[in-house]
Amino acid sequence: MAGSMIVTGAGRGIGAEIARQAAGDGYRVGVLDIDTDAAERVAGELPEAVALEASTTDSDVVEAVLDVFGTPDVLVNNAGIVRFSPLLDHSETDWRAVVEVNLTGPFVCGRAVARRLITEGRGGTIVNVSSINGIAPGPNSGAYSATKAGVIQLTRQMAIEWGPAGIRVNSVAPGIIDDGMSAPILADPEVRATRSARTPIQRLGTAADIARAVLWLGSDDAGYVSGHNLVVDGGVVSTVLAGMPRPQHIDGVSDAR
Repeated sequence: MAGSMIVTGAGRGIGAEIARQAAGDGYRVGVLDIDTDAAERVAGELPEAVALEASTTDSDVVEAVLDVFGTPDVLVNNAGIVRFSPLLDHSETDWRAVVEVNLTGPFVCGRAVARRLITEGRGGTIVNVSSINGIAPGPNSGAYSATKAGVIQLTRQMAIEWGPAGIRVNSVAPGIIDDGMSAPILADPEVRATRSARTPIQRLGTAADIARAVLWLGSDDAGYVSGHNLVVDGGVVSTVLAGMPRPQHIDGVSDAR
């Protein structure tokens, strides 16, 4: 066995794919989701998987889940939500909901697992799911971009504080993924074609692309990687200057002396 892993927000989308690939790699998987039916459906497909119903922001519930499942070798903080709207129209209710799930949730779950690992005197791994929106904010995404930037910085803080105890902490920043919360956006054929064409490798990402990155960071193969935000986006965040024109006649011109 590869050990044990809890994946939050694993009832669908990227989280479900991470759980599937983890089970395929030999992990005993805790499929954690606030939607009990979704968690049970995914867990029912996987050998030795356990469905766990919990709100990631409720520390008492998280502790109760860990009492049942045990302390995982790997925690994947994947649960997240988005509430689209311009900031000028964004309600405090939506702002607080996104901050709670996207930023408070990883803190609560990460702290609970880290405390237990330290008490048990063993190391472990935490992988937080961030986003390229935490690097380059998207318009009209409300609190989402700010929370994902926070996840990246929280990852670094966890890594430096818990590293001495043998706990590695990293994050994965998905790009434009053909699954999960991007599904309604990509349902528009024109938007889908445009986003595919503007990705340097000329395709959208998949949940499997993200799952493979998460599992690598959770494995011994990444044993000397900590505090890192791994961008998995087909090159999208590297294209900032691609849309900025320059006159062709300057190509080959140098001011070197």
